[in-house]
Amino acid sequence: MPKSKSDSSSDAVAESEAVPLLDLAKPSLPISFPIKSLQDLKSRSYFDSFHFQFNRSTVPLRRNESTNRPRVLVCHDMKGGYVEDKWVQGCENEDGFSIWHWYLMDVFVYFSHSLVTLPPPCWTNTAHRHGVKVLGTFITEWDEGKATCKEMFATKESAQMYAERLAELATALGFDGWLINIENEIDEEQIPNLMEFVSHLTKILHLFTPGALVIWYDSVTVHGHLKWQDRLTEKNKPFFDLCDGIFMNYTWKEGYPKLSAEAAGDRKFDVYMGIDVFGRGSFGGGQWTVNAALDLLKRNNVSAAIFAPGWVYETAQPPNFHTAQNKWWSLVEKSWGIVQSYPQILPFYSDFNQGFGYHVSLEGRQLSDAPWYNISCQSLQPLLVFSEDNKHIIQVNVDAREASYNGGGNISFRGKLEGDACFTTRLFKPHLQLSSSPITISYSVKSDETSKLGIMLSFSSPSHETKSILVAPQEPIRKSNDTFLHCLATSLLTVSEWTVHETSLVMDGHTLTEISAFCYRPENSTKKPEYAALLGHISIKDQVQLQQKPESPLVIEAQNVELVPRNSSSKFLRVKLEWKQKHLQGSMFPTRYNVYAQIIKLSDQRSRKVLEKPRSNTVFLGIAHVQAFYVSELVVESDVKGVTFVVQTCDEDSTWRKLDDSPNLLVQLEGL
Repeated sequence: MPKSKSDSSSDAVAESEAVPLLDLAKPSLPISFPIKSLQDLKSRSYFDSFHFQFNRSTVPLRRNESTNRPRVLVCHDMKGGYVEDKWVQGCENEDGFSIWHWYLMDVFVYFSHSLVTLPPPCWTNTAHRHGVKVLGTFITEWDEGKATCKEMFATKESAQMYAERLAELATALGFDGWLINIENEIDEEQIPNLMEFVSHLTKILHLFTPGALVIWYDSVTVHGHLKWQDRLTEKNKPFFDLCDGIFMNYTWKEGYPKLSAEAAGDRKFDVYMGIDVFGRGSFGGGQWTVNAALDLLKRNNVSAAIFAPGWVYETAQPPNFHTAQNKWWSLVEKSWGIVQSYPQILPFYSDFNQGFGYHVSLEGRQLSDAPWYNISCQSLQPLLVFSEDNKHIIQVNVDAREASYNGGGNISFRGKLEGDACFTTRLFKPHLQLSSSPITISYSVKSDETSKLGIMLSFSSPSHETKSILVAPQEPIRKSNDTFLHCLATSLLTVSEWTVHETSLVMDGHTLTEISAFCYRPENSTKKPEYAALLGHISIKDQVQLQQKPESPLVIEAQNVELVPRNSSSKFLRVKLEWKQKHLQGSMFPTRYNVYAQIIKLSDQRSRKVLEKPRSNTVFLGIAHVQAFYVSELVVESDVKGVTFVVQTCDEDSTWRKLDDSPNLLVQLEGL
């Protein structure tokens, strides 16, 4: 496996101190971390850590259509792993590394050089939202790795036990399997036990999680030699035969994909030919010519394993990360095409949040003006067409700096529209079959009166006839070659210059195949050609589903409450908040929660009744994706007698419960 910028695994790990020097059993700001020793894996000590509860992914994998085709696996390798993404509740570095081109991949592997690399839940949450499976990494290297393997594979029973430990971790944390990377010599007499490990892990994972994956890395051979094959041969195929796929080393030659496909037979799609984006010995050179390798693999009908796409970020490719990232992934799209289609079920919602930003908004009102990074907050990402030459009359970008309707993102449309010109660009490529139930489409826009924005919906009928419907508040200037129907949208409300438009449709038996933005001018607009509009969100809901939505109130508890001196006049309040439903509703529970604090001073309240304070005094603390949140350093002055914490839930259709109706808990500070 390529190393992170260096040839030493210890150097790679040193780039990122994944676990600060703290007692993992004691309360602290939740972090993600790897398991570094065989003893910790064996003893199950991870489950005793304070952080275990926070590291569970809560977003189920969106089931996709059959992947009986060549696939794209992306292997994250970012400065040794566990950088900004280790902070489970997010951090304030808005410049942290992120990926938002999930529609171009099938599998995502979180990689580091620790023994057991557990994916931070932010990656699993976001990947699952887009239909992408997530794998952790089990790796042994160098002399230390050889000693580890000697202990692991001493007996068949020990091999099975360690396989069960890994399966348990994946199941408990909600990710989808493992990349097994043995990069050291193995005593040949222990090879049968290594094979038992791979076989048992695959069987147990499939039992626990249908669709889970175990992928073997092309390194050690069936004779125990550390000898990369770069293609499927009799020396690595026995491992391939025991699991779900093989990640071929990245120094393969032009004829190797064809030879590997022939050796794999009916399982040729389970062969993932490695491509190192840094270009270290990789066919085609990686970097900005990564498409050379991808094109060859596509022609040979095998799968691709893209290693270290963080190259764009780590090498600071110009002009900036956001633009360079879009440009690089456009090479993947041109070569391989779009592999994910969404939405496929309702409700559908996106506010184009990319998991970082400079503020947080809720329904047009700003909750916070602090920079932030939390990939778990990424919503379904638009499939924007990248254009480097700026030839389009309207430039379209996801923008985290401009105002947002929800979260911290939007899509900005800027340019010129002359006369009766209009502009259409794709946003999503769904495959959504509709019933006789009415659907409600809503979206939010911020623009002036001369820049109008509508949503174009493209449908296919059961007889494969196509139809396009424009949802917009006003009729555009019509051209003779326009072929769409216009559906008038009602303007529901305006908040902070955001206007929400909504309409309902019945498209029984039709399949929604594309969602696009439509930029235009109203009939009586001025001659000014400048166009500027922001799209805040898009929502499509099934009205029958909305009527059947269950209510399930929460009960909040406070644990590990402590006050820590800050200075002579104030202290830090630390508390773990945990909540559960009064009445269980199966799997029908929210996976996003806004957490707030309301400070009670002596002058505010003389009694111990439930807090009654205006919303303007409410402090937004952050977003939780599990049913717990750790408040690490809430500053309270000496005259503060209590704090009321409020947990605001988000329903499956991304509707936030009203703050005034949200459950709350008063924490008294007197006596602490």
